[in-house]
Amino acid sequence: MKTLLGLLSAFCWAAVSLAAELQRPNILFIIVDDQAPFDLKVYDPRSSLQTPVLDQLAAEGMVFDSAHHMGAFIGAVCTPSRHMVMCGRTVWHLPIAPGALEKHLCPPGLEQYTMPAVFNRAGYATMRTCKIGNSYEAANQLFTVRRDARKIGDTDATGSAWHAEQVLDYLRERETKQDTAPFLIHFGFSHPHDTRDGKPELLAKYGAVNHADPSTLPAENSQAPPLPVNYLPAHPFHHGHPGLRDETTVSGVWENRDERTIRNESGREFACCENIDMQIGRVLARLREMGELENTYVFYTSDHGIAIGRHGLQGKQNLYEHTWRVPFIVRGPGIKPGSRVTGNIYLLDVLSTICDLASIPAPETSEGISFRPVLEGKQPTVREVLYGVYSGGTKPGMRSVKQGEWKLIKYDVMDGKVRETQLFNLRENPDEFLAEHHDPKVIALTGITPQAHQVNLATDPRYATRLAEMESLLLAEMRRLHDPWRLWNQPNDNLPPVSSTGNAAPRVPASFRLRNSECYLISRIHREWSRNLHFPARSCRSGFQMATMPPGRSDCAMRRRSSRFVASSK
Repeated sequence: MKTLLGLLSAFCWAAVSLAAELQRPNILFIIVDDQAPFDLKVYDPRSSLQTPVLDQLAAEGMVFDSAHHMGAFIGAVCTPSRHMVMCGRTVWHLPIAPGALEKHLCPPGLEQYTMPAVFNRAGYATMRTCKIGNSYEAANQLFTVRRDARKIGDTDATGSAWHAEQVLDYLRERETKQDTAPFLIHFGFSHPHDTRDGKPELLAKYGAVNHADPSTLPAENSQAPPLPVNYLPAHPFHHGHPGLRDETTVSGVWENRDERTIRNESGREFACCENIDMQIGRVLARLREMGELENTYVFYTSDHGIAIGRHGLQGKQNLYEHTWRVPFIVRGPGIKPGSRVTGNIYLLDVLSTICDLASIPAPETSEGISFRPVLEGKQPTVREVLYGVYSGGTKPGMRSVKQGEWKLIKYDVMDGKVRETQLFNLRENPDEFLAEHHDPKVIALTGITPQAHQVNLATDPRYATRLAEMESLLLAEMRRLHDPWRLWNQPNDNLPPVSSTGNAAPRVPASFRLRNSECYLISRIHREWSRNLHFPARSCRSGFQMATMPPGRSDCAMRRRSSRFVASSK
């Protein structure tokens, strides 16, 4: 009798576990390349870009008004950004960050604790399509199915439709094999990164051409998108990265910042973006047909923003809102349709969040904060302060800090020849207008007349106290995040010289790692245990629970936990 009861008990436990397994959500993480949030109507109703699929996604989900990438120490901003997405570590703690490995700011073998590795161990089916290059290759290789290629052409075979086809093929294969495992799909696009060769019919819609002759300007076309509201014919001072590709050699723009060039390039960008919208629509429609969509969290974002004429800049190597911020929309179970939040999230928070949503212990190496409480409407933000950096050109480079409606940007570039400070009240001046935007010639081009108070406030004595507070806040963030440089008006903190090159992380010895099956079994046991006891599970470096931490953990707490991990790995 006892044996029978034991068997029945085991059967019931297995049935409950199987039911929980079947209910685990799918994750569809969509990421595009080089898109400013203000290109989309959900962020700027004045935009002429038409994205009905993303509009519907926003109507059925949640829009984040303060989502950022943390920054970069190289011109290819996408590389550290995509590392942060995959591993959840802050910018100076990445394996490619200058001196991070030597200073023990990054654990070895980090790829084993990245998005695909974590979800593989948890029993998820993982698939990826995206561009090739300027990413985290060691992590990308770990997706069970990987179909990457650089697709920035103007046909279905050479453009964004190719990426959609890879996802659709994968879904067909799952259906054929009757694969019931939950999936994590990394659905990336190569566009709208340049060269922005749009499809002919969409280029015509946005009054643009694939201009390729640097000796001429594109033809004027009244159908082209208007100039950005904060357009300038030139940035007021040097951006600090001489010879920067994005500012000098992008096909179709080069160093031109005239109205015809910028409007044409915006039209090309919009043509690529609408095509992406169409491809996302195809995948979402297929998931709906399969009955999978309602159990799928759909994330939409970009690796960073882009200027294209805003503030007289062209690229992604700046810290204005159009480039530092990213679009971020989430739809899924339990998310209130049509909701909007501040969020104050980084892309590096994605890993911890999707783990939380899937009831998977996030890796101990992740420094991100789960914004699941924001998605569930329990709180509006996950942090109060946001830090940004660009130091891919002359050093120390640019730094920014934001708290509430106030934002500070500092420039210490060109070997000390350019030292500038900008202070903005984003509630009063959301477009970060400068004195140059008040020039009648600029107003005649944009049709936008800024209000008198919409300027850089750094030199206004009425805001001296606020400026000092923001300067102190920036220094505190630089220290907290192990920023290896200091600006001209900051204490040098006796920092050692910094090499401008990063290093590849050494792999963890095979004897140190558990097999996927072992990690998965232990993870399952501890996940069920923590769920029953209502404890938030957190993982150790091998994928199982070591300790618990209450909700609302701070960035500092996460950093201390990461430091303990690094110390234990030496």
